[in-house]
Amino acid sequence: MLLYSIVTFLVSALIFVFGIMVSRGRTDLIHEYHQKNVGDRAAYGKSFGRALLVMAAGLLLSSVTSLIGYPKPAVAILIVGLIIGIAMLVAVQIKHNGGIF
Repeated sequence: MLLYSIVTFLVSALIFVFGIMVSRGRTDLIHEYHQKNVGDRAAYGKSFGRALLVMAAGLLLSSVTSLIGYPKPAVAILIVGLIIGIAMLVAVQIKHNGGIF
């Protein structure tokens, strides 16, 4: 599970960095297709970045839980964190872009 912890931590750090960048206004990191109907790019970026940070936090918590020796709860935390993060991304897309597609 050490390899799982390392990989999950690195992915978490990468998503965290992108979340910070997007929330600070770098909406160009989001695919143009997902921004076609967005009116307020600043609010969209903050909301999208917040969702990425939630996903990163779930991955980080899963990594730490696995590292201290609880692999089954780590997987549960990973799944719950990703579901919450994806749900937040879908909500952001619906609110700011008028839909997912």
